[in-house]
Amino acid sequence: QVQLVESGGGLVQAGGSLRLSCVFSGRLFATNAMAWYRQAPGKQRELVARIYSSDGSTNYASPVKGRFTISRDNVKNTLYLLMNSLKPEDDGVYYCNVRQGPSDYWGQGTQVTVSS
Repeated sequence: QVQLVESGGGLVQAGGSLRLSCVFSGRLFATNAMAWYRQAPGKQRELVARIYSSDGSTNYASPVKGRFTISRDNVKNTLYLLMNSLKPEDDGVYYCNVRQGPSDYWGQGTQVTVSS
């Protein structure tokens, strides 16, 4: 089992920045992928960014490329999402995710609200 706890969400003005954190614990395999997803009201959950433990490579959804940065600190057991130049369309609940083999683990989510 893997436990994930997000924090760092809040209310920010358009153009501002936030950094989300996800502390992870439990039985983590050497090879996994960690990601941030978001879900806006009335919409499906969508992938924002992913990072692979094997080589540290990352990929981003097109709407956030160049504005968001995903990273992980294995000493602190924390996954981060730095969000710059926030837009109202970035609103939503942001979820931390770990994928190991066939299993997906999720945190409880943290709300991000961007005012225009």
